[in-house]
Order: sequence, then structure tokens, then C-alpha cells
Amino acid sequence: MDELKPYAVFAETVAAGSMSAAARRLGMSPSAVSQTIRALELQAGVTLLHRSTRKLALTEDGERCYPHCLRLLEAARAAAASLAQARDAPTGELRVAAPVGFAAHIGAALTPLLAQSPQLRLHLLVDDAMIDLIDARIDIAVRVGRLADSSWAARQLCQIEMILCAAPAYIERHGAPSSPHDLVSHQWLASAREMVEAPHDTTAPTTERLPAQALDLHGTAGERQRVHVPVRIASNNQLALQQMCEQGLGVARLGHADVLPSLARGALMRLLPHWRSTPLPVTAITPRRDGEPAKSRVGIEALKLYFAQLPGMVTV
Repeated sequence: MDELKPYAVFAETVAAGSMSAAARRLGMSPSAVSQTIRALELQAGVTLLHRSTRKLALTEDGERCYPHCLRLLEAARAAAASLAQARDAPTGELRVAAPVGFAAHIGAALTPLLAQSPQLRLHLLVDDAMIDLIDARIDIAVRVGRLADSSWAARQLCQIEMILCAAPAYIERHGAPSSPHDLVSHQWLASAREMVEAPHDTTAPTTERLPAQALDLHGTAGERQRVHVPVRIASNNQLALQQMCEQGLGVARLGHADVLPSLARGALMRLLPHWRSTPLPVTAITPRRDGEPAKSRVGIEALKLYFAQLPGMVTV
């Protein structure tokens, strides 16, 4: 506040030993420093400094006032230092929100940063619901999929390759599809967010129409096909879909990076490997577009570095 400035100028003048030295520290002219202190003395009705051509000396009233002004000046410097530290060094609590199925990636991505920054703490909120960034004091929210329009700052970290998977037991019972058209006859597990209304089938009763998932597939020769597959099981949790897929309940479109361990141990098989599905964007959302603290800035960089090295991810 403006009324505190004269006290800071007074403290700086005493600490510097002269008005000219204080003026250099404060970025003011010596006359401005002198006028500021004189105005403070007139306002208080006391004399704070004895002035001479050679030096300054505190009056008795000045001696009583100076320690309080010095603490004020030190508090202001400490406040400025804390702001500079927040801007330049990752400290404090980094609050990150992520979907359930993505939580393991967040921990792995931020481990090197936490090891390098002992003053930084992590609070990871895992929820498939869209957590309110302001209410939960979120610094970084990781979102998978297309984003609704909002005022938040969004930076794409990567794209996750989506592949078609099924358990070996399911394939034994139902056979493996050989073309995108064959997918329609299979049982499907899908994200509730990707559900669409199935195209109208004039040969089936309305009561038998099932919700569907639209798949846009791209062949290695450049061909494209869109198929609507009937969904038997839907969930808003990708981890639950993967687990049910491994149990042989149907075919699912899953993140390649997420299912790599399951593919390696044979719990899942990749279907139609020569056809690719549209990748899903992985985005970091922050509540501010400017004045971003260092902890958020380096957190996002750590996430980008991790995903760039992770198999099954498409870097952007």
C-alpha cells in the first residue's frame, strides 16, 4: 500500500547510511528520498533524522521507529523472494488431477522431478470425473480425449495410440475378425463417453436396437472405414474396461501404452494390427494462462518428456 512506502524508504535510508545510497538502491532520486522522509516527518509530527552535509543520525523518535520499519522492509523482501522462488524454482505442493487409468503414468512421469526437487510435494487426485480446478486447487489436470471449450489454458502432451484388443479366451469362442466389417458381429466394451446411437436398422425391432460406438479405422494402404459396433458393456473407467476385456467379456479399444504389459504376458491379443484407430489427445490443463508458477511449468515439461519416451504414445 502507498502509505507503507515512506516507512520502507526511511528504513532503507538508515540501512544505507545516506540518502544518495538509498536512492540508488530504491531507484529514486536523492531529492525524492528526502521529500518522502520529510513528508513522513510532517505527517507524524516528529523528526526522524538529524541531517548534516556529512552524515545522517537518528533522533530518539527515529530510533524507536526504525526497528518496526526495518521489519516491514524485511517482510517485503521476503515476500518478493517467495514470489521469485515460486516463479523460478519448483517448491510447495503440486496438485495434479488425472483419470484412474492414467494415474500410474503420472507417478512415473513425476518421479525424476520429485527426486531433483526436495522442496516440492505432490498431491495426486485420481478421479474419472471432471474435477473442478478452482475448487480442488488443481495446478495441472491431465485430460484424455477431446476437450470441451473452456477458459483454461490447454497444452497437448501427446496422443495415445488406441488399439483393438480381446482376450485369447474370447477369440477362442468367437474367432478373430479379419476385416473392420467383421467387428460388427462381436461383443463390445466401450467408454460411456464414446457411446452413440446406432444407425437405424429397418430389419430389427426398435426394442432390440443397441447403443453403439463409432470406430474410424485407417488401413496401411490409406483406406478408411467407419463402423458402428454394438456395445454390450459400457463404463466411464478405462481401467475397468481393460480388466473386463482381459476376462474375455468382449472386444475393446484400449490405449496401447496401457495394455503393453497385458500384451506381453498374453492376457490380451491385438486385433486387426494393420488397421489403426484415431489416437486420443492427452492434454494438460492449467487454471492460468500467464503467471504460471515454476512447479506447474516443470511438472508439464516432466510429463511431456515421459510421454515422448513411452511406447504406444504419439508425440506432438
